[in-house]
Amino acid sequence: MKSDFHSWSFETASELSRRLGLTFSNLSLLTRALTHRSYVNENPNVMEDNERLEFLGDAVLDFIVGAWVYHRFPEMPEGELTKIRSAIVRNDQLAEFARELDLGKALRLGRGEASSGGSDRDGLLGSAFEALIGALYLDSGLGAVEAFVHPMLDQAQEYILEEIQDPKSRLQEWAQSEKLGTPQYVTVSSKGPDHAKEFEVEVRIQGVMYGRGHGSSKQVAARIAAQTALEALGITFK
Repeated sequence: MKSDFHSWSFETASELSRRLGLTFSNLSLLTRALTHRSYVNENPNVMEDNERLEFLGDAVLDFIVGAWVYHRFPEMPEGELTKIRSAIVRNDQLAEFARELDLGKALRLGRGEASSGGSDRDGLLGSAFEALIGALYLDSGLGAVEAFVHPMLDQAQEYILEEIQDPKSRLQEWAQSEKLGTPQYVTVSSKGPDHAKEFEVEVRIQGVMYGRGHGSSKQVAARIAAQTALEALGITFK
């Protein structure tokens, strides 16, 4: 059945800002962030698409994610921090953030782009998310962007670490190959309120501490401890 372009219910920038709890002093910035070039091509009265805001948002996200990774994983070496940052800011992950926000239904697309499913295409959604970040930065500053993005990063943290390669499995393989038995993960401290706990975990092999990690859950802290141990041992995996 052919989709009816005119029956599609678009969400306005004003409606989107209310739903996401974002206050824009200049709502035209958000409107521009939602405007794909295909819409501009079909509407001569619309002067600018979201590509410049996408460029800006990309740079802002690189900084914010880099700073978040740096502070979230204080024991982790530079190479692993880079892997985590890259996994978060890649386009398909940004598209997932956009889907969590249901951003697709607010995008202003040309008829052909909309009818061919552009509102759920990774490339378009990832770019729109970057444009949204660029618009929010221009309107409200870096602090507003951090307040908006950090909860999404916290939620994505665990599966991003799993995706990169589970360091616990790698450390166990090494320990068993050296006939040292199974690594043990010991929670040595926890602090903070119940809704924002911070755990410190040590990984020990035959009673010797090989690495330490901090995280928002014991599982995350254990993975970081394992990764720290691998780095200390000079074990790298491609």
